[in-house]
Amino acid sequence: MSKILVLLRGLPGSGKSSFAKHMWSDFVICEADQFFYDQEGNYNFDPSKLRDAHKYCKDKVETFMSDNEKNSQFYPEIVVSNTFTREWEMDEYFKLAKKYNYQVVSLIVEN
Repeated sequence: MSKILVLLRGLPGSGKSSFAKHMWSDFVICEADQFFYDQEGNYNFDPSKLRDAHKYCKDKVETFMSDNEKNSQFYPEIVVSNTFTREWEMDEYFKLAKKYNYQVVSLIVEN
C-alpha cells in the first residue's frame, strides 16, 4: 500500500479545513491551527505562538509517519492543511515524506 502526504495550501479563510474534512474524512488531518484550540474546543489564536504551532503540526505529522515504521499503527494517508504561502514552508514536510517513503501531493484551495 502506498503512503500519501497531501499538502493542502491556501490563504486563511479559503476553506482548507472544510475541504480537507470533506475530501479526506478517513485521512489523518494535521493543521497548525489545531495548536490554538483549548480543551473545551475554543479557538484562541496567538500570533506570538505561530512558530510553536507549526512545530506542533510538523511533529504530529512525523509521529504519525514514524508509527508506520514501528508498525504499531498505520497511517498511510496524511493531510497537512496549512497556508504554505511560500514554497519553502513545505520543505520540512518534503523531507519527512522522503524519510518515511510518502508520496507528496500539493493542492491549492482558492475561495
